[in-house]
Amino acid sequence: MGTTKQLALFTPVQLGGIRLKHRVVMSPLTRSRSTQPDSIPNDLMREYYGQRASDGGLVITEATNISLTSRGWAGAPGIYTKEQIQGWKRILAAVHAKGGVMISQLWHTGRSSHITMTGGQPPVSASVNPCYWQDPNHLISTPSGWVTPSPHRALTVAEIAGIVEDYRTAAQNAKRAGFDGIELHAANGYLVDQFLQDNSNKRTDEYGGSIENRSRFLLEIVRALTSVWPADRVAVRIGPGGTFNDMSDSDPGALFGYVAEQLNRFGLAYLHVIQSRVKGDVVVHEGLPPIASESMGKIFNGAIVAAGGFEPDTAEKTVKNGGAAAIAFGRHFISNPDLPRRIREGLPLAKYDRSTFYTFEAHGYTDYANYSAEPETPSSIGFEVSSSSEPRLCPTK
Repeated sequence: MGTTKQLALFTPVQLGGIRLKHRVVMSPLTRSRSTQPDSIPNDLMREYYGQRASDGGLVITEATNISLTSRGWAGAPGIYTKEQIQGWKRILAAVHAKGGVMISQLWHTGRSSHITMTGGQPPVSASVNPCYWQDPNHLISTPSGWVTPSPHRALTVAEIAGIVEDYRTAAQNAKRAGFDGIELHAANGYLVDQFLQDNSNKRTDEYGGSIENRSRFLLEIVRALTSVWPADRVAVRIGPGGTFNDMSDSDPGALFGYVAEQLNRFGLAYLHVIQSRVKGDVVVHEGLPPIASESMGKIFNGAIVAAGGFEPDTAEKTVKNGGAAAIAFGRHFISNPDLPRRIREGLPLAKYDRSTFYTFEAHGYTDYANYSAEPETPSSIGFEVSSSSEPRLCPTK
């Protein structure tokens, strides 16, 4: 058995208008378990999130589609129909019953999609980049399995305004469902990121070219979200230097520094920063410190939540040194539903089974056990697996 330690991770923290009793956050994790074909949050998801809720702890939902045409991942839930809202209400009841706090992460996949996911419509992006859909290494989760993306098209200015309104409606739906706040997903090469970074944004109008123009879409969405929610219950997730989904920028420091500075105008709950040491859910730069969150923390005036490749010891060090207000854990929350307790008491962490990250059943989802002094069975512990013949994909959405 472990022993309780006095850790910085287990001191209270205020994230804007959100008060937490500890700083171990459940990161947004796409797990593909919603009821299809209508992307409805279900009882299996309620069990999963309820297992991982803790008193005064923050749970961020898996990335959640704001519309039918925003979809790009088979099994991902939505928040654009009455049935979806009702499904989230049941999940929130389970989380709140344990004293947990839950935020909805709002998502549009943009070009990272396939027509079987968007109701037959071509995926959309800031600009047309044929190399993206022509690359056999880019795979999209669809009802028929993993396939290359469908050819995408560039959004018109009028359509951009329509998508901003889709985000506003999703924010309203999140409030109806009973969430405690919302987070804009602006990372990992999805639609907002496709506008931000200049390898994917080749526009020549007011949404392209300069950093100011490429940031316009994100800032318009944040303005819409804060028209629905108090700003101190709205957050944004960014990935400075992130390369997942074929992302890159000629000057990421200037770009994301500008974004962080502009977000200061709103008084947001927090800025959620993915470390550049990870690609998807894989740590590609072992030992690299959390430089992205630390650099953003020097610009952004509010709280920083850092994510990406953290272990309990590096998370504790980052919080203690002021590098972030809280740490979002992904893979460890998959296999340790009682992760805050395990970290607080110094208990061993169960390993995860990568092969079950994106399946559609309870196995590898709700069958991980809370810690017990008795030896755990292999089925409850899980195991980390990977294969060079399969894509290493990203659960952190």
